[in-house]
Amino acid sequence: MAAPGENLRINGDRLWESIHEMARIGPGVAGGNNRQTLTDEDAEGRALFQKWCESAGLEMGVDEMGTMFATRKGEDADALPVYVGSHLDTQPTGGRYDGVLGVLGALEVIRTLNDLDIKTKHPIVVTNWTNEEGTRFAPAMLASGVFAGVHELDWANSRMDAKGLRFGDELERIGWKGPETVGARKMHAFFELHIEQGPILESEHKDIGVVTHGQGLSWTQVTVTGKESHTGSTPMPMRKNAGLGMAKILQLVDEIAWSHKPNAVGAAGHIDVYPNSRNVIPGKAVFTVDFRSPDLAVIQDMEKRLAAGAKQICDEMGLSVELEKVGGFDPVTFDEGCVRAVREAAERLGYTHRNIISGAGHDACWIARVAPTAMIMCPCVDGLSHNEAEEISKEWASAGADVLFHAVVETAGIVE
Repeated sequence: MAAPGENLRINGDRLWESIHEMARIGPGVAGGNNRQTLTDEDAEGRALFQKWCESAGLEMGVDEMGTMFATRKGEDADALPVYVGSHLDTQPTGGRYDGVLGVLGALEVIRTLNDLDIKTKHPIVVTNWTNEEGTRFAPAMLASGVFAGVHELDWANSRMDAKGLRFGDELERIGWKGPETVGARKMHAFFELHIEQGPILESEHKDIGVVTHGQGLSWTQVTVTGKESHTGSTPMPMRKNAGLGMAKILQLVDEIAWSHKPNAVGAAGHIDVYPNSRNVIPGKAVFTVDFRSPDLAVIQDMEKRLAAGAKQICDEMGLSVELEKVGGFDPVTFDEGCVRAVREAAERLGYTHRNIISGAGHDACWIARVAPTAMIMCPCVDGLSHNEAEEISKEWASAGADVLFHAVVETAGIVE
């Protein structure tokens, strides 16, 4: 299909203003955002997004997982839509751009089409996926996972937060449970714009990351059990220190990840130690090991070595250990045609670019199972994300949205 002319650009000022207007909802304590999924703040952000979509002439649909689909009609009534978007929910101490750039960049594509009175053959659907972050309700990318058939709807609705509140109940409470069957929509293609959440693009002075693959992910919850006892009166040889067992396992995790350098990573970010008292030797430690790699065989090797090594460590210390896989997905190879559309758009617009592997999970990783999919990344300062200090420039955001516009519109087909 014909590509948009290289002179066509989105309105960077309007995109930037929209991002920061959205950031006023659910402000964090240090300049970022706390707009966790299915909270009152999430509902308020959704309402603002719906208002903007309706002002742009889009028709809103909502499915049973609360995912929002705002449609701009195409000229061919039988043509499958091109979907584009990301998520509006944030981490508890999240930044202003993670996810939000992709949703509002998608909306900016529509606003620019309206400004230029450009019609497309395929409809274009701006999408806000529910619960991408997975902070309040695990796992991450929950709604897109149900859409792609990875999770069952009833199972997703039964997920509970730390207070014992159910996902399904909270979705109804905030008024965003829709009537549409999840996954019933068919896609011509899906594009997602996102900040890199890593340091590569900024350090190499690249404007655009052309995402060719998504890393696979493995989350294993490890429970080490020993015996609580007094830190002062328990002799060293008689201790069953679950905290020390955890420390040795975490050292093993680091060694395993380093053995598969440079593309594999591993760490534990969620750690609980019980009873967590100054003068009590920990009797239990629960932590989640996060392994990632673009190579499935590497992930499987890391899992196997963790299981064997953790058992050996705990056996030698007189501790017990249990491992449970609590999340994960296989590496993703994005669609060759969609990736090419992104790369050619960057070249046509004169932006510096490089191929890149996404180190984080994104909704696009699940949607790639059911539709041709690609991602676009822009740099972020120091690679910092999932932090209120997360920062990008207006120029980076505009460049990413320009490439998104060209890739989406070329895929949707301009009608002369």
